Amino acid sequence: MSEEHLLEHVADKVATITLNRPDALNAVTRDMLKGLYEKVERLAEDPSVGAIVLTGAGRAFCSGGDVKNMAAGKNDEEPLDVRAKTLRARMEVSRLIHEIPKPTIAMVRGAAAGAGMSIALACDLRVVSENARIITAFAKVGLSGDFGGSWFLTQLVGPAKARELYLLADAVGADEALSLGIVNRVVLDEKLEEETMALAKRLAEGPGVTLGYMKKNLNAAISQPLSQCLDLEAMHHASTSLTEDHKEAAQAFVEKRKPVFQGR
Repeated sequence: MSEEHLLEHVADKVATITLNRPDALNAVTRDMLKGLYEKVERLAEDPSVGAIVLTGAGRAFCSGGDVKNMAAGKNDEEPLDVRAKTLRARMEVSRLIHEIPKPTIAMVRGAAAGAGMSIALACDLRVVSENARIITAFAKVGLSGDFGGSWFLTQLVGPAKARELYLLADAVGADEALSLGIVNRVVLDEKLEEETMALAKRLAEGPGVTLGYMKKNLNAAISQPLSQCLDLEAMHHASTSLTEDHKEAAQAFVEKRKPVFQGR
């Protein structure tokens, strides 16, 4: 993979990863997905990073897989079980983005389609330009869907709407995506970077340990029964009550000032 196809920048405790194939609408290759996994995994452990923003260069977030390579049929001779196993390994990037303890934000301009949509949905939050379009797209190329999109979309909009969006593959504009709960904020195109980075910096300056436990609680709430969620909440709440960030926040509350969190 050309290193230029995946850019990384860190400032103010915010790491930004940019898919950088603008001429191909940032369609992802195998090497890009491998590199994305490695970057997210490393940044998740980096104490100087408090939040991660994922975006695309140019006029699109990500158009999904590289259909030109698919049409070339380079891997058509692979046995089915090998194809499935290889794809499943690449799809781990969605799980990683979803589960790391640090907040993740997809900054979306233009199309987030197919696997690109799935990866955006794996993030905790989505801030999109007014020109954003969310498209399942898989049916248009005769594929059933990958990278967790069917799971994420069902969680966000419910099974009936998710089925409609997958089976028909119609584009969803920014305002409709906001009303459906697919995205969190719609902003003017010229304000996309400014608004997203302000949100990311706010999260990065928050109580890092606490935010990580919050993500675990919220992820468990999707599939675990109430009793198990209560168990997790009790353990995580007790754990965060012992952190320096909690002590700082409590003291700041008494002193009527803004707390300064250290992520410990």
